[in-house]
Amino acid sequence: MMKNAKLGDLDVARIGLGAMGMSHGYTGAGSDDDESIRTIHRALDLGVNLIDTAEIYGPYVNEELVGRAIKGRRDEVVLATKFGLVSHAGDGPWNLDSSPANIRTAVEGSLRRLGTDHIDLYYQHRVDPHTPIEDTVGAVAELVAEGKVRHIGLSEAWVDTIRRAHAAHPITALQSEYSLWTRDQDEVLPVLRELGIGLVPYSPLGKGFLTGTIRSTDQLDANDFRATNPRFTGENFTRNLAIADDVKDVADEVGATPAQVAIAWLLAKGTDIAPIPGTRRVARLEENVAADEVVLTEAQLARLDSLTPAAGGHHTDEQMKLIER
Repeated sequence: MMKNAKLGDLDVARIGLGAMGMSHGYTGAGSDDDESIRTIHRALDLGVNLIDTAEIYGPYVNEELVGRAIKGRRDEVVLATKFGLVSHAGDGPWNLDSSPANIRTAVEGSLRRLGTDHIDLYYQHRVDPHTPIEDTVGAVAELVAEGKVRHIGLSEAWVDTIRRAHAAHPITALQSEYSLWTRDQDEVLPVLRELGIGLVPYSPLGKGFLTGTIRSTDQLDANDFRATNPRFTGENFTRNLAIADDVKDVADEVGATPAQVAIAWLLAKGTDIAPIPGTRRVARLEENVAADEVVLTEAQLARLDSLTPAAGGHHTDEQMKLIER
């Protein structure tokens, strides 16, 4: 059995599954729903229970896909989805709206698409500067009282917002980018631990870069969001290949894959951390889950801790505006 992580008072298998890339954002997304559903089924068979989606992925189609995949197996899943990047009454997708009225609309849509009567972990996808966090959390707390939501999460929030949110209602988890080459969550972790909040790292494999399988930007479709990511472009790409090579060196030493080493490094950071590597392929899922068995020595961890920082921002300037720092 896979080891567990503790996110607040929520126990989950310590490696989860990010479903976004099955429908959205990456080269090949949406091209093989049957394989994506097989991947989710295999994840559940292997004891992976934290399945992560969001209404914006697609938009909507990723939740529908996850809903189809978990039909008849809902009780095996800790189901996570997100609100706040679709403004339902106003400007539509990719517009911040965490107003209480919008949350009410959003949750009903998500419940319907996912084919369930409750969401286990409901995240605010990005902090909405136009709505006080207390109002947002208060609205989700009402959904908790109604039984539609079990736990409340934040994504890409920073220290002050996390503290204010947690004072309004206990926050279970923060989902933010955290990996060998995006380490700014080191600043947030002490606050999360003080408050008893877990961390769910997305992009634990550096959007695939740390696997060592991306050696040229020619491998990416024009509509792949990595094609505009600063770390995947120009000289940054070339410089960052050296980091991927360093990870591979450690992996060779351990007898594991670079992906497994990147995940194992995160798992070594604490039992309150549950990364959600994304994939739409069964073989990759099995590889990722096997990271649960990889043990890194102190010397290997120290080597990974001292990797050269990645060249380039981890998001475009436009995307960074949505991230609290």
